[in-house]
Amino acid sequence: MYGMLLESVQHFVQLEYGEEVWRKVLALSGCKYAVFNTHQVYPDNIMASLASALATTTSNSYESFMMFFGKCFVRFFSNYGYDATIKATGRYFTDFLDNVDNIHSQFRLSYPKMKSPSMYLTDVDENGCILVYRSQRQGFTHYVMGQLEQIANEIYNLNLNTSVVDQEISTAPSGKTLYIVNLRLNFDNSHYIESKKAAKATHLQLTSWLPAFSCDLLFELFPFAVLFDPAMTVVGCGGKLLELAGGCKEQLLRQPLDNMFKLRRPKGIAFTWKNAFYLKSVMFEIEVLRSEIMKKADDAPKESSKNILLEQEIEIDGKSISPYTLRRDSTPGLKNILLKGQMYYLQDVIGIIYLCSPVINNISELTDHGLYLNDLNPHGLGREMVLAGWQNNSKLQYMFDKAEQRATELENNYMLLDTWKRRGDDLLYSMIPKSVADRLRTGHSPLSTCESFDLVTVMFCELVGLNSTTVQDAMELVSTMNAVFSCFDSLMDTYNVYKVETVGQIYMAVCGAPERNENHAQNIIDVSLCMAKHVKQMQMPSRAKVDIRIG
Repeated sequence: MYGMLLESVQHFVQLEYGEEVWRKVLALSGCKYAVFNTHQVYPDNIMASLASALATTTSNSYESFMMFFGKCFVRFFSNYGYDATIKATGRYFTDFLDNVDNIHSQFRLSYPKMKSPSMYLTDVDENGCILVYRSQRQGFTHYVMGQLEQIANEIYNLNLNTSVVDQEISTAPSGKTLYIVNLRLNFDNSHYIESKKAAKATHLQLTSWLPAFSCDLLFELFPFAVLFDPAMTVVGCGGKLLELAGGCKEQLLRQPLDNMFKLRRPKGIAFTWKNAFYLKSVMFEIEVLRSEIMKKADDAPKESSKNILLEQEIEIDGKSISPYTLRRDSTPGLKNILLKGQMYYLQDVIGIIYLCSPVINNISELTDHGLYLNDLNPHGLGREMVLAGWQNNSKLQYMFDKAEQRATELENNYMLLDTWKRRGDDLLYSMIPKSVADRLRTGHSPLSTCESFDLVTVMFCELVGLNSTTVQDAMELVSTMNAVFSCFDSLMDTYNVYKVETVGQIYMAVCGAPERNENHAQNIIDVSLCMAKHVKQMQMPSRAKVDIRIG
């Protein structure tokens, strides 16, 4: 999580409980951070540790402090002007709940590593609604409840009561665990219901005289639109998507939707009928997998390419080629096209249509995707934006995603580097005393590391009863010696004893050097007794009985 969330906790705990309590909470929670940076990412467990420490320090419960933290965040982010974004989502609290995912999507520009939850409404009535909260974080339900109660009270002047109706654990498309909680939100929602009824009545009054129209009109207005049924199969699509398939309807219609389209946003959810139906107010971003579509088109029989777009095709070397594939300054089929739009449920056909437009940033990208200006939607400012070369938010988000992916890879590489560094240090310290190796690393002369020690105790331990007469016995002997010596190595640091070397079946160790120790003799005796005890308890790989002789 970002530091701004923890900043809000620190600010209001210090304000309402005092600096002394905050320092005590930091010590009790084991938090190593005294201050938090707004744009720095911190471990998720810090929030829970602080709440647990506060619950131990005071008489309140852990859940109450998680709700308190959520309210603190809402009170805190007004300093950044984020309350204006919430107010702009709609006149009513329900409008805000419908647009939470869109707000998170916009904030990803400023906080690219944000792992935001997903929310949608199911049952809306005059007394409130059911909010489905989905997150990859466990234990933040009461935190969200606190946020919602504070927003309802501070921004919408509503008295909100929240309660958990049901919760379950699922698996996200990425394979990570997804925690799903159904929250009942009780508040005065009568004004919102009345406004919806009035808007519906007005809409019926204005459109009752209009005749019905075919879906073809929508496909004409949105040439990249796609219509799918509850089984998540394609039942209709715009003309430009047909051109991507070489004009062959059989390559798109009645095909599984996820074979040719990949959901990019909202993140962390599966591309299912239920999610598409309930997230109608959320902006969807779907990637057209052109390589899959072109592959299906290439595998199709030649006669299947004769279709409604035949009159737009030309003959080259006996093959029917769509003009779409003739652009020489592009690489069609290699670059996927990103579509952005909303889902709309069509009750008459029992399907959902994705009304969208391609996300194109400038003329250069238009060329790279093998498109022309007249391929874009005839309405809106899409063509003007491409000509002007305006920066598109979705493209910026895509760049953020790539940067985030590279940052994650870099973090993994750093972790791998630390792992190998520790292994290298362990190997070095097994050959050279740690104190000597550290001095050599700091640039000291090798001669300066040579010292004399007046009082030391040296121990020799010999394995008795081991011999080998065949190759198989020799391998078992090596395995047995390795198991015993590895056990001895793990005991050396416990008693501040340094392993010098192993020669054959003899193990040599010393105490009092290279670090002086007044109890060198006692430490050697203790580790010797411990070695004898462990050898008796060990189960050897060769099942042979091993005795040791120490002097």
